[in-house]
This record gives sequence, structure tokens and C-alpha cells, in this order.
Amino acid sequence: MKKLQTVALAVMVAFAGAALAQAPTPKDQVKADKEQIKKDKEQIRADRKAGNKDAVTADKEKLKADRAKRKADRKAAKEAKKAETK
Repeated sequence: MKKLQTVALAVMVAFAGAALAQAPTPKDQVKADKEQIKKDKEQIRADRKAGNKDAVTADKEKLKADRAKRKADRKAAKEAKKAETK
């Protein structure tokens, strides 16, 4: 019985470690947001060139949302860094 509990505990720790390792850091989120904003801008340029006004409007809304997300992620990264130093 004791051996079974030890094995079960080892399995739980292994899965928890893997889940924690995959969690993106706030700094990584900000980088991902920057890349998404670049892609959004490129898409707006392509839609403007194609003359698709509806798509440009939709892309601008997506860009606005991505910028807001980046702002929130920057704030979270800043707070995480403050908490880390304390």
C-alpha cells in the first residue's frame, strides 16, 4: 500500500511539473502580443491594397483589442517582476 501511494505521488508531481513548465510567463505573453500586432498591421496593409474596406475595419478592431491585451500583459509582467523582487 505504501509503495502504491509513493508511485501515485510521483505521478502527480510529474504532471504538476509539466503543467507549470508550460505556463507562459508574462514577459513571453508581451512578446507574443507584439508579434500579433505586427501581423495585424500587415493584414491591414494587405486589405487596404486589395481595396477591401470591410476587412480593414475589422482588422482595425482586432488591432485595437490586441493592443489592449498587450497593455494588460505589460501591467501583469510589471507586477510579477515587483512581486518577484520582494
